[in-house]
Amino acid sequence: MVNSLTKFVIKLYSKLTPISIGTKFFPTDSIQSEYVELFNYTQTILFEIEKANITPTSIEKNLIRDIGSENIPKNYKFHELKAADNKIEEYALVSNIVMGSDRYFYIELQNPSNLINIFVKIIESEKGVIVEKSSTELIAKMLSKNDAIRVAIELIGIGMERDVDVISAVGMTGAASIERSINYRRNLGSFPGVAFTKLGGEYALVFDGPFKLSESKPSEFQNYLFVDLIDSTKFTSKHGKTQLVELMTGIKNFIESECGGELEGYREGGDDFIARFPSKDLAIRAGLDAAWFALDNNTKVRAGVGRSRREAGERAQLVDNLNSTSPLSLVVFELANGLYAYNVPSEFIKTLINLFENEKGKLIGVFAFVFIITYLLCVIGLGAFSFITIVLAIIYAFVS
Repeated sequence: MVNSLTKFVIKLYSKLTPISIGTKFFPTDSIQSEYVELFNYTQTILFEIEKANITPTSIEKNLIRDIGSENIPKNYKFHELKAADNKIEEYALVSNIVMGSDRYFYIELQNPSNLINIFVKIIESEKGVIVEKSSTELIAKMLSKNDAIRVAIELIGIGMERDVDVISAVGMTGAASIERSINYRRNLGSFPGVAFTKLGGEYALVFDGPFKLSESKPSEFQNYLFVDLIDSTKFTSKHGKTQLVELMTGIKNFIESECGGELEGYREGGDDFIARFPSKDLAIRAGLDAAWFALDNNTKVRAGVGRSRREAGERAQLVDNLNSTSPLSLVVFELANGLYAYNVPSEFIKTLINLFENEKGKLIGVFAFVFIITYLLCVIGLGAFSFITIVLAIIYAFVS
């Protein structure tokens, strides 16, 4: 949460609504700790540009869009087992960014069947990894939640063709997927289907009768990141062309080596590029790293994440349409059916945020000092000099 004073100041200069500053995500390894420290040290702000309207209908619609309507049979029932909150949780978003979008899914058969071995081959052909297997159960790891749901639907269809009921569930861990499967049975029975989470809620697809998909394949949508240096002409005139090349090369190398990105049409010496990623979370992470790295080199970037090159570019250009007091270093992306952005604030705004969020005692002391000294100066007839107290207070606040 953001306190009201900080929120007012941020909205004043950005004309956007802040959801959070930094992150409350709790890291469990060195890489996660590094990212959490970056979020909190830079006071990275999560903004709401277009509020998402999270309902069961919107979640079902987005699921069909993300998986592909061709990968879901016409006869199914969509169940809400636990409602999602109609808001964006920043720590859940950070969790996906730093932990990745890979997910485990659990398959359970009523009785032992050789069908399990057929499922193994299908999962491996879909770039999945088998974690555990028995004659009735299977745990696998897929590249994303959408891939896990899509493959689960394919396996359920194969099982129904052979009169074998298949229940599946998707989770962050193998244990979570098993627990979700148990919850599915408790709420919906032993009907073939797949359970999963979306935006904090729990949902399930249940299938009424046998179906056969023509071919199950990933959606044609890709994940693109468009990055453009803000006012690169000014940066070049101040620091030189060589430093611009070094800056863009540093961002490029990180994207390729750490985020699995593939740059398209980049020309050395340019101030922008577009890259393709295996997942949206990697694209957002790369955008954030570009913004952090740019700030460390005294410049800003505008970045957009989208399913197409055009969509990513249009989201990056949103920075130009904002009525902020100065261009914002933004990474814009979609969540649910809303539009959100990470902003890496300038050092000045970062200092103000830290003062309002973490130094309330100091802030109250400064205001008390200004008020008391100004009052005393007015009493003795020197009120015209009260501006000096304000100058001294500002100097004290920033120096300390």
